[in-house]
Amino acid sequence: DYAQRSSCRRRPEVTGAALVTGGGSGLGREFCRAYAAQGLPVIIADRDPARAAETLALLPGGGHRAEVLEVADADSWAALQVRLDRQGIVVSTLVNNAGVASGGEMALVSKAEWDRVIAVNLTGVYLGVAAFAPAMAARGAGQILNVASFAGIAGSPLLGAYGVSKAGVIALSESLRIEMAARSVAVHVLCPSFFQTNLLQSAGVGTDPRVLGFAQRQMQKGLLSAADVVTHTLAEMKRGRFLILPHAESRRYWWLKRLLPELYFRQLLRLWRGSSPR
Repeated sequence: DYAQRSSCRRRPEVTGAALVTGGGSGLGREFCRAYAAQGLPVIIADRDPARAAETLALLPGGGHRAEVLEVADADSWAALQVRLDRQGIVVSTLVNNAGVASGGEMALVSKAEWDRVIAVNLTGVYLGVAAFAPAMAARGAGQILNVASFAGIAGSPLLGAYGVSKAGVIALSESLRIEMAARSVAVHVLCPSFFQTNLLQSAGVGTDPRVLGFAQRQMQKGLLSAADVVTHTLAEMKRGRFLILPHAESRRYWWLKRLLPELYFRQLLRLWRGSSPR
């Protein structure tokens, strides 16, 4: 296996609602559709109410709701909790999916871009965990999926604040997994590579055009769709997989970096020397 399975034994069956951040589009929308197809009520949390409403209209069944949420804002999370508590809605599945794109040389990332990316991609995950994990632990049931990226593992050039933020999500998930294990709360982290999505629309103004061009080409060549990633992820979660790598190529690179880190570094260095300006 390329990653450990969960250490929790015989978890209680997860019931209640699934809350998906960034559920108004892309990967988040596909998670919403998948959970609704399983019969779970879905809470579509998105900063854009129009996009959340579009997702809501696509979901089969009833009991779903669209909620406005700024994931980097603690007050926004607190307000969402209050609204759900008043309706007697229990969140049993949390998908911290919302994120923004960025890229560039590490030393050239502006402070404003650094703050923006870390706030959404990493602090947003922490705030989601802080909002709903304690109640899951108290009930002794629940599952949390944090969406990172293979960029958090790769250590490649031009990832800038994005790679750091996703590495942080992986580290957060590793700690949380241990802390929640004895409380029958499952924790997973998803690290996809390139697939067709609208993530690049969220790239900051200063994002290196080399990153945008490369990412766009890789997305166009990608063999997996967002729906494929979700299907793979839910199957791996059911199997108890912690680190979820949907792309076969990413799994090979994960092993290469783990077993032969210097060879992995030299390969990246050759790639960088071949593409970077002199």
